[in-house]
Amino acid sequence: MPERSTSGSARRGRPHGAADSSRRGSDRRRTGSSGGGARPREAATPPARKPWSPDGDLPKWLSDELARVTPKQNLKAATEMLQAAAKSFAAGRHGKALRDAEQGKELSPRDATIRELIGLSAYRLGRWEQALRELKTFRRLTGDTTHMPVEMDVLRALERPKDVEATWAGLQRIGGDKATRDEAKVVYGSFLLDRGEDRRAWQVSGPKRMGADPPESELRVWYVAARAAQRLGDLPTARKIYEAIERADAAFPGLDELDRLTGSAP
Repeated sequence: MPERSTSGSARRGRPHGAADSSRRGSDRRRTGSSGGGARPREAATPPARKPWSPDGDLPKWLSDELARVTPKQNLKAATEMLQAAAKSFAAGRHGKALRDAEQGKELSPRDATIRELIGLSAYRLGRWEQALRELKTFRRLTGDTTHMPVEMDVLRALERPKDVEATWAGLQRIGGDKATRDEAKVVYGSFLLDRGEDRRAWQVSGPKRMGADPPESELRVWYVAARAAQRLGDLPTARKIYEAIERADAAFPGLDELDRLTGSAP
């Protein structure tokens, strides 16, 4: 089973604050070219759910959402289970988060946030089938594409390359915010590198320009691009991207390895 990609998909999650900082060179989240024919129309970005932090009390909009889909007699217990699951997830206790969220699901199976937390917790625990099932349910309930890069990473771990390709193509059609699109580039680019498709990986991740003060999600895309350039034998470009990442974040995970790959002295 392959390692998870250099994607931050699961960390970024919709629960902001549940994410820990990126830490692996091969774990964190478009040519998306589908071949010939007419150029695809620019994808419309679907409406995003509001971000929320699992620390503290549930925000009112999330409590209201839970109340709309939960039998009245189950609401108090479901709220307690959701709050407990969120706090456990924020603390990195993914096994407990999964157990609490599963109890919440028994009380309120149509609540999107409960399904989201089950999916993300299962992902962290390597329970790929459960993670995929729950995250797809979250997307169906909300229309939110935030976790499609995580779905791709799970499909990659399950060795289902055709489904990785289909999910990537689906995100190109549906759209998402910039952070989601960046995560998808990282997952898909890493998937292509694993398969030896270095040219396609560069087409997906290669930056048109490298501006100052890039967001973390963009740095991860650049990292994949540098690896692709190095694989293609374009060491000057790979080194230029390495130096841009280093200027932006000298503590970026995997920099020492990228430094070695792109031609530093041993």
